[in-house]
Amino acid sequence: ITVKSSNQDTATAAAEEGENPPKEEPWETALKTTVVDIEVGEFRGHRVSVWDLLHSQYIPEENRKELLELYEAGELTLEQVKTVVSTIVTRTAAAAAAARAEPAALVSGPRAESAATEAEPTPLHED
Repeated sequence: ITVKSSNQDTATAAAEEGENPPKEEPWETALKTTVVDIEVGEFRGHRVSVWDLLHSQYIPEENRKELLELYEAGELTLEQVKTVVSTIVTRTAAAAAAARAEPAALVSGPRAESAATEAEPTPLHED
């Protein structure tokens, strides 16, 4: 039992010391441990890591890849990545919210209201 325990401790210690690293680069760790306050979308009221923001629906894949490449190459600082990602997420989320609200704002007058009212019950009548 002592031998098994000793082997387990050695394996655990080796993993903790980085002999078998989970292949996470220091720049990746920095992105995961740096948090920002974003007051839009599902992030409102939460501190979110730059990594999570980069991988959110608000950052297009091509932008994410470009930012990661520039950051990994040392062309962008962590602070710059944080600022860019926060700005993109804030603008994109705000634009998405505005787009959802916009049709209601553009629709005006009794004709538009009656068209909207008539359109809503239609699926119920199809049952």
